[in-house]
Amino acid sequence: MKNNFLRKPCVAGKFYLAAPRDLRRMIAEFGAKLSPQNVIGCILPHAGYIYSGQVAAQTLAKVKIKTTVVLLGPNHSGLGADFSLSPPGTWRTPLGDLEVDAKFSELLLEKSLYLKIDAAAHIDEHSLEVELPLMQYFKSNFKIVPLAVKTNNLASLKAVGKELAGVINNNQLNDSVLLVASSDMTHYETQESAEKKDALAIQAILKLDAQELSRLVQEFNISICGVSAVVILLEAARLLGAKKGELIKYQTSGDASGDRNSVVGYAGITIY
Repeated sequence: MKNNFLRKPCVAGKFYLAAPRDLRRMIAEFGAKLSPQNVIGCILPHAGYIYSGQVAAQTLAKVKIKTTVVLLGPNHSGLGADFSLSPPGTWRTPLGDLEVDAKFSELLLEKSLYLKIDAAAHIDEHSLEVELPLMQYFKSNFKIVPLAVKTNNLASLKAVGKELAGVINNNQLNDSVLLVASSDMTHYETQESAEKKDALAIQAILKLDAQELSRLVQEFNISICGVSAVVILLEAARLLGAKKGELIKYQTSGDASGDRNSVVGYAGITIY
């Protein structure tokens, strides 16, 4: 595969500050205390930093960012394949360039019945981009494997999670790969409603129960935009030996804006 893809930031100056010095200062002001642990994965929100940055930063401060980060997120645009893997090349952020791990991507493509190389899903997708400067604040030298997902089919999501775990296990990459799922929680409901619904979903996540999470999302109409990415992570993490999750921080957009009549929920969770 040719490594000539350059993915330029599409929400710098919108979801987060575009000037590197200002961006670093903003992340520092989130008050994250560095205490990295060796975890299998984590779940991070992906809204504008003024709303969800504190949750993401305080969660990442507790995560040892490994040499390769498999970044799973929802496909908001609807463009591209159901499972769109970034072409090899470079993702640019205000804090520097990150290289796509072409070797790991190739291993995944060889083993997967579902994944396809597809740039269209990534060009205007914010859910993966917004995590990168936050991770770069804590660690500058890592490679990424961005995967945008637009299907909710539970069987195929779990199958991709199994494929992902298989590649990591079979190539003895457990110590060098971190799984990250990008997702916001309940969208545009009252603070009370969001907190109740999100508490149900979070409990299923902490138990690593992808099936239960999927059931709850459908039964209670929980509008978690990245549930597909979370299901893949949970299935892969379970097969990689994870036993449980830990909720690091939860808040809503209302905590930043003061408007608690229509909020979006944000959860930062580690999986180990």
